[in-house]
Amino acid sequence: MAKKPSKANKKQQPGGTPATVALTAAGVTYTVHAYEHDPAHPSYGEEAAEAMGVSPERVFKTLVADVDGALTVAVVPVAGRLDLKALAAAVGGKRAAMADPALAERTTGYVRGGISPLGQRKRLATVLDASAADHATICVSAGRRGLEIELSPDDLARLTNATRAPISRPA
Repeated sequence: MAKKPSKANKKQQPGGTPATVALTAAGVTYTVHAYEHDPAHPSYGEEAAEAMGVSPERVFKTLVADVDGALTVAVVPVAGRLDLKALAAAVGGKRAAMADPALAERTTGYVRGGISPLGQRKRLATVLDASAADHATICVSAGRRGLEIELSPDDLARLTNATRAPISRPA
């Protein structure tokens, strides 16, 4: 009698990440874009936009911040910068600072430069920059450097239970 694959085995399908597994399980339409990651590139997000030939306004980076002692995910365009005060206000907090990278990696289950807002080890409060609504689709990390997911901002907001707020500013 054949064994049913375990949940852990399903997450380890070739090319699959916890983010793509979550999207597939939710029945969401998405496209995966793979590119050769260059460790010498100074910006993961800009590298992704250049490699895919997509406007940096449509490629969003996932940042983890500490808002009043609680880790919070911010999803902002790579063309901009995270406004920490606006992030704190969006979740009803007073102060925000970037989270310790090692803590962000342990909590999300992803490595820096490959943190996806989807399929995280621990579900964190998420804020999606309001500019995402300007696009039919946006790109976010698929959970690995050199791998991006293109999906509708509405699907991303729904699956992450994200608050939408203007949390970015020009770079």
